[in-house]
Parts: sequence; structure tokens; C-alpha cells
Amino acid sequence: QVQLVESGGGLVQAGGSLRLSCAASGRTFSSGAMGWFRQPPGKEREFVAVISWSGRWTWYADSVKGRFTISRDNAKNTVYLQMDSLKPEDTAVYYCAGTDASYAYANGNDYDYWGQGTQVTVSS
Repeated sequence: QVQLVESGGGLVQAGGSLRLSCAASGRTFSSGAMGWFRQPPGKEREFVAVISWSGRWTWYADSVKGRFTISRDNAKNTVYLQMDSLKPEDTAVYYCAGTDASYAYANGNDYDYWGQGTQVTVSS
């Protein structure tokens, strides 16, 4: 049974920073790509960022490029999302997602495992 547990969400003022963490257990973490998605209030879930199994390749949604950084520590079975220069429109529930494939992209259907989500609220 694969488990993904997110942490690090909270309330922050616009322009501030947060770092989300996603701890994985129950599988060989280092073998699959990991991604972050978010669901703003009243909207559909959207892709945020993805990182390959090795950590050498990353890809971001245009809306967060240059402000967010995804990284992973395979020794700790953890993936991170560093969020800087936060804007009110970044307010959402953020979800960690994993797949057994080495690479993945923006389609949520390509991911096999999901966390329970963590709330991020950015005040103006």
C-alpha cells in the first residue's frame, strides 16, 4: 500500500514563501516520477510541477514557473515544493502525486498515487 502524506501548508501573506513536503512510504520511492497538483476553491484540479525519478528533470506550469521549485530527496523518500513570491491566486489545496513511471507530465490520470492534500492560503 502506497501512502503519500503532505505537510507544510498554511496561511501566508502575498509575497511570502512556503515549503511543502510529501513523504512517501510503501514502495521504492526513487523509481518513479513525483508531481504536485492543486485545486483552487470552486475550480478544477490543475498541474503545478513534476520531477523525474532521478531529480534531473523538472517541468512547471506557466503560472508558477520562476516562483516554485520542485525537488526530491530519495534517501528520505520525500519530495518538496518550495513556493516563493506567493500570490492570492495560488490559494488552493495542494496534492502530492506519484507514479511508477520514470517520467510523467501534466495529466493527473498518469499518476497512480495521491496524498490527502494540504491547504495553502495566500492573503492579499
